[in-house]
Amino acid sequence: MPKQLLKGNVAIAEAAVRAGCEAYFGYPITPQTELLEHMSKRMIELDRVFLQAESEVAAINMVYGAAAAGARAMTSSSGPGISLMQEGFSYIAGSEVPVVIVDVMRGGPGLGNIQPSQADYHQVTKSAGHGDFHPIVLAPSTIQETIDMTVLAFDLADKYRTLVLVVADGAIGQMMEPAELPPMRPLRKQRPEWALTGAKDREANINTSIYLGATNLEAFNQKLQAKLAAIRDNEVRFEEAFVDDADIVVIAFGSVARVAQTAVRRLRDEGFPVGLFRPISLWPFPEQQVARLADKAKAMLVVEMNAGQMLHDVRAAAGRGIPISFLGRMGGVIPMPDEVEDRVRTLSVQLREGGQHLLQEKVVAQDAILPAVSTAFDTDKQERGNGYHDR
Repeated sequence: MPKQLLKGNVAIAEAAVRAGCEAYFGYPITPQTELLEHMSKRMIELDRVFLQAESEVAAINMVYGAAAAGARAMTSSSGPGISLMQEGFSYIAGSEVPVVIVDVMRGGPGLGNIQPSQADYHQVTKSAGHGDFHPIVLAPSTIQETIDMTVLAFDLADKYRTLVLVVADGAIGQMMEPAELPPMRPLRKQRPEWALTGAKDREANINTSIYLGATNLEAFNQKLQAKLAAIRDNEVRFEEAFVDDADIVVIAFGSVARVAQTAVRRLRDEGFPVGLFRPISLWPFPEQQVARLADKAKAMLVVEMNAGQMLHDVRAAAGRGIPISFLGRMGGVIPMPDEVEDRVRTLSVQLREGGQHLLQEKVVAQDAILPAVSTAFDTDKQERGNGYHDR
């Protein structure tokens, strides 16, 4: 199909429609509201289910019910809404029903703002509900990837009967790029065997997340861990560039990886041996690939729009044998290529002059965050007061 100029939120929504989404339930929240708005038109046009729920809590439980009945169901939100949905995530994981969730991340904590952020990383990869489970988490960096990964998310959800999250920051949700949409898939004619479709002429199916006995719940968790192990073995996704000869490897995901790519290309034009590694699956995280790079490179630089969340996974995978520095911007501030370039130049000097052991001593996550314009914050706090207030 020919390429079209598409906004990220609209591209995700249309990709979901074409992937065979049968039911969408959601609640508006910036910076992803256009996704819900597009679904409100397209799903009705195609005689599919669309419902704007009264809250994110209601929306995720509606998704849970539709998925338990065998429908391809999804919702979308941003950080505060994802927080409200997490109990539902656990129920869905415990019931082993396939669901797709889109998180277009904004600045936080609290209600935060509507600017782009990557501060939901821990929320979606480490604490997306209670219990010993992980959703599959995919992080696109272009509009084309948002389309492709949304379609993939539905397929992976069905394959493993699990939650799959597509996470993009607000910049990806709002930007426009040429991209190609997939052809429209026909809707499934039959529900899966496990679906709740009415027990006429068959034994009743039970989709439940309640296992009251400790032994029974442990047995279920062992089954769930076996599924997660299979996902780790088969669904790791990543992209790398210029890593074969790299002394310093820059690691970033989502739109920040695009910023890092620009910086890496400029630095290589200047003769710096620097490479780029981009995790695409945030869970399962590409641990083995990071460990392999740690054995070859002399230093790593992690760049994120948060205070250092993926940084923990990089450090765990790389081990203590390589210095790992961090560059983070928070609150909706997007790092610029020249900031990445300056940090790589600094690392190069430290490697030459101090050796890796000296650099290792300097790598502390908080120290590596760019100054947070505390003066501006203090001034703003004086203007708005220290607690609840009316503007």
